Amino acid sequence: MRRFTEKTALVTGGAHGIGLACARRLAAEGATVAIADVDMDAAADAASAVNDVTREQSAFAVACDVTQRDSVEQAVAAVVERCNRLDVLVSNVGIASAVRFADTDDAEWNRQLDPTLTGSMRVIRAALPHLLVAPGGGAVVATASVNGLIACGGVAYSAAKAGVINAMKNLAAEFGANARGTVGADRGWVRFNAVAPGTTETRAWTDRGAEGEREMREFAALTAMGRSGLPDEIAAAVAFLASSDASWITGVALPVDGGLTVGPLAQVLAHDA
Repeated sequence: MRRFTEKTALVTGGAHGIGLACARRLAAEGATVAIADVDMDAAADAASAVNDVTREQSAFAVACDVTQRDSVEQAVAAVVERCNRLDVLVSNVGIASAVRFADTDDAEWNRQLDPTLTGSMRVIRAALPHLLVAPGGGAVVATASVNGLIACGGVAYSAAKAGVINAMKNLAAEFGANARGTVGADRGWVRFNAVAPGTTETRAWTDRGAEGEREMREFAALTAMGRSGLPDEIAAAVAFLASSDASWITGVALPVDGGLTVGPLAQVLAHDA
């Protein structure tokens, strides 16, 4: 499929894990992809890896620190200057911690919420004027989490991801109205959706060594499918929501979790089968 031919996509947190998988998938489907990350060297390596896979010079790196408004605005401006358009934004950022809530002071709370929730909004706000004039309408897909849907622990991170989901719903309501001409004929429309991944095999788990691997297996055992997910599986859902195949879908938070959110029932049914 080449659903993103002649389109430009910006993927934040694109140097690793789910972000890199999203960049690779969008590029494979024809998009020019800006891989934005606070680690410019890693972003450059990611862009090179994507180009090696696609055999096209379809990806490039952009420095972006989502905790800094100037950095975000400069990153978006660089993409539009280079490509003359912005059609898709994949807002992919998240900071989690194993710190217990009782031990979470204001500094730790803000360390997680600022990039995860506020940082995502900074990027959307900077990209919005360009998405509103995208031919055929713009699309934003935010990486949320099952933590934003159910109680999975990690209060600060979970609160941030729940905030992302609710923000997508509100933005969908506000900017979907533009398609009906009720806000102003000089403005276009943008669809806002989120994916809510379950336990996915990324460095958030693997970098923690044996303990991370053990916890990942424990969460995987709670899913209906009995395994953890892969970044490419999340990217497939992101690509769908960003594409014209989802042209009448906005304001949703799509769980991509192998059935984690129905895990307890799945355990019972599987036992009885």
